[in-house]
Amino acid sequence: MVYRRTPAVQARLDAQAAQLVHAATAVLSRHGFAGLSMAAVAQEAGVATGTVYKHYVGKADLVTAVFRTVVAREVAAVSAAVATGGAVERVVAAVETFAGRALKNPKLAYVLLAEPVDAAVDAERLRFRVAFAESFEAAVSHGVAGGELPAQDPRTTAAALVGAIGEVLVGPLVTAPHGESVIPELISFALRALGGREDARNPGAPDVDA
Repeated sequence: MVYRRTPAVQARLDAQAAQLVHAATAVLSRHGFAGLSMAAVAQEAGVATGTVYKHYVGKADLVTAVFRTVVAREVAAVSAAVATGGAVERVVAAVETFAGRALKNPKLAYVLLAEPVDAAVDAERLRFRVAFAESFEAAVSHGVAGGELPAQDPRTTAAALVGAIGEVLVGPLVTAPHGESVIPELISFALRALGGREDARNPGAPDVDA
C-alpha cells in the first residue's frame, strides 16, 4: 500500500519548510549568498542540519525557495503601489517602493539583485526582474493610453527602468549606508526616461517653461 501523508503531517512539513525559508532569509540578510550554508540555516532555525536536507536538496534549492517567497512579497508591494493614480504617480510609487524596500534590507536586496549566485538561483533572479517590470509596464501603459506620457513601448520602457534602477541600487546596497538622494534621483531619472514632467506629481506647481 502506498503511504499517503495525512493533512496534519503535510501541514507540519509545510510549516517546517516555511520555518527554514524564514531562517535562510535571516542568514542571507546578514551574510549574503556567499555566507549561507545549510548548517548556518539549521542553527538559525534551531534544527539539525539533516532536517534542512529533508526539505531542500542543497543550498541553491533553499535559496531558490527564499527568492520565490521574498520576491512574491516584494512584487505584491510594488503592484499595490501602482494600482491607483495617474501614470506619473504610479511610476513614482513604484520607484519609491522598489528602491525604498531594497534599501531597508541592503544585504538581502544585493542577493536578489546582483550577488553572484548559482545558475538555478540566477534563473529566479530573471523571473524577479520580469515580475517587477510588469508592474512598471502597467503604469506606463496607463500613461500612454491616457495621453499622460508620449507614445512608447511600455514593455521595453519597463524593462529598461527596472534594469537601470537595479544597477544604480547595487552601489548603495554594497556600500551602505546610502545617500539620502538615491531615491529622489531615481525618480527624476525615471520621469525623464518616460518623457513625463516631474512637476506632474504636483498639479499646483508652476510650469518652468511658462
